[in-house]
Amino acid sequence: ADTFGYSMPPPGLLRLGGALERAGHAATLVDLPLEVSRGALSLDDAFAAQAAELLAARGPQRVYGISTMGATLPSAVLIADALRARDASARIALGGPGCGSIDAEVLRRFHSVDAIVRGEGEATLVDWLARIEDGRAWDGCAGLTWRRADGAIAREPERAQLPPRDWPPHAWHLVPPIDAYKRAIGAADGLVALDSGRGCAYDCSFCSIGRYWGRRTRPLDAARLADEIDELLALPGARAAYLAHDLFGTDREHALALCAELERRGGRPFEIRARADALDEELVAALGRAGCYRVLVGVESGDPALRNAHGKHLDPACDVLALVARLDRAGITPILSLLLGLPGEDEAALERTLALALDASLLAGVNLSLHLPNPQQGCRLGDDARERARLVDGIAPDMALGAGTTAPERALVDAHPDLFGTFRLLARDEHEERALRRLARMRDELGPLVQRLPRTFALVARRLRLGVGALFDRWQASGRSFEALARGLLDPLVDDVLAWETALLRAGATPQLLELGCDLVALRRALADPRADPFAARTSPARTYAVARGRRGPRTLRLSDDLARALRARSPLPHGARVALERAGLLSPTPATNP
Repeated sequence: ADTFGYSMPPPGLLRLGGALERAGHAATLVDLPLEVSRGALSLDDAFAAQAAELLAARGPQRVYGISTMGATLPSAVLIADALRARDASARIALGGPGCGSIDAEVLRRFHSVDAIVRGEGEATLVDWLARIEDGRAWDGCAGLTWRRADGAIAREPERAQLPPRDWPPHAWHLVPPIDAYKRAIGAADGLVALDSGRGCAYDCSFCSIGRYWGRRTRPLDAARLADEIDELLALPGARAAYLAHDLFGTDREHALALCAELERRGGRPFEIRARADALDEELVAALGRAGCYRVLVGVESGDPALRNAHGKHLDPACDVLALVARLDRAGITPILSLLLGLPGEDEAALERTLALALDASLLAGVNLSLHLPNPQQGCRLGDDARERARLVDGIAPDMALGAGTTAPERALVDAHPDLFGTFRLLARDEHEERALRRLARMRDELGPLVQRLPRTFALVARRLRLGVGALFDRWQASGRSFEALARGLLDPLVDDVLAWETALLRAGATPQLLELGCDLVALRRALADPRADPFAARTSPARTYAVARGRRGPRTLRLSDDLARALRARSPLPHGARVALERAGLLSPTPATNP
């Protein structure tokens, strides 16, 4: 059973299923998030009992395994309790990052769980199942933590990690078709995750992945990974591959080899996660040619000293804004992941992070992903900041969105605060809680606003001579929408830019015509330069622009007076004008006709 997921099958469990079947075991995978999404389970106080009933309906099982993240550990324990009440003889094991660093303590407190598989599960689980089948002792099963008959906890030695060449194939047949996942949440992206590599060599204070994998990173061989991407894309409903490895590109030779192989095959649509300092000009260009269309970049903070104090250690020469421009030129959308409220962050460091988010949005069509740190188990913040952390009503921790909301889960979290740090936030007193609530509003409201109306936001900030954080506070205090705040300035240039960005958001196949009293090219340049005056971009008379959705998203083109009149009159366009609009992506190409 998997208690954590998005709108796609869990790739790690699919490899685990492949390992079990390769060893001769009959495996069943029940994806609980999918069952919730399609209505078979409800996220209420009866969730654990319903989940156990759903699992039991698959027939008697000798062993149940529940995969956990920190946020789903409470529900995993409750499901184990419900399964134990149904079947006293079944063996129940937990695995995954949610319990890897607190394995012994979980077993001491929750007696419905017999064992915990630490780290990589393929070899450990197969070994353990063989011992159960043969009636052999569990002593010596590397990678296993278990409870002896007398209640004592045995923690066996670590198991050596499998080399990628020994990883089993994904057992795609164990989950419903991809279309079922997408239908369940109304998504049409066809994005499917692939276990393309494991581990992280870094030890960022806010992340447990590096420690969980022993600070090692192992990418799958480039040729085999290309084959697995093709296998994935052959699945009905799959349209793009999500390479679920945190450090794509740190093995430069591997990354370039994969790109070359995918380019040789004609390119494949995929997205990656990578460090900013791994994505140089050569690799970004290779990614674009290979079919990569989106990359998640963990920047964490706009303050280099702060992010490096928390273990990020980005190359000092790494220019994040230059990277954003580089990715945009290659046709790749960057997702910038930023943390608000890291210990040691003052108002100046916060402003640098917010300004980075705004400046990146002004450069290209970035996606902003703002987060709050929380001291989850297994990471440095969990060790160092535990005394500052507590539950805060009304603020959902990023790593626990949608989890921990039922009364039974909350009771477990309250009773065992040291095990469930994922649900706690850094707010030891009322002063810190007020600051945290401001940051939570920024996470939830500022990020989407800057992503949606970056130029309007930047122009209003210049007009009022405010920084990003101060303008956010002014907006929040106004009690109005940001659009109402902007229009309330009664500034013609602000109104024009707001109209333009609103048209970009609504862009369709038919061009929208705008009369704007400004030079948009000059305006964009001025907003990207803090020394320039954007209000110098005003023009008279007004200029006509067309906005429509092109191949790579919304496009804007300044029109000549003659062309603007023709479009308004809906009269047939001269051939040259139509060709120009088609090349700009503002009109669909005219279908060729046979002579």
